[in-house]
Amino acid sequence: MIELIRTNDAVLLSFAESLMKEAGIHCLIADEGMSILEGSLGMLPRRFLVEADRKDEARRILMDAGLGAELRP
Repeated sequence: MIELIRTNDAVLLSFAESLMKEAGIHCLIADEGMSILEGSLGMLPRRFLVEADRKDEARRILMDAGLGAELRP
């Protein structure tokens, strides 16, 4: 799995996840449990991960959806 986004924005993560599901790309939002443990104060960002072999396709989809500024280098 490759990290594409790191954020505290739950709406952004949900949008990215729906785009990947629509494209048939397996994704995972990591660190959700840690966010809950810290009391959901937004101190610990969550990571959006996708299948390594489809990372380029996933990046393109996210960029086309206007999320290019959110992508990790």
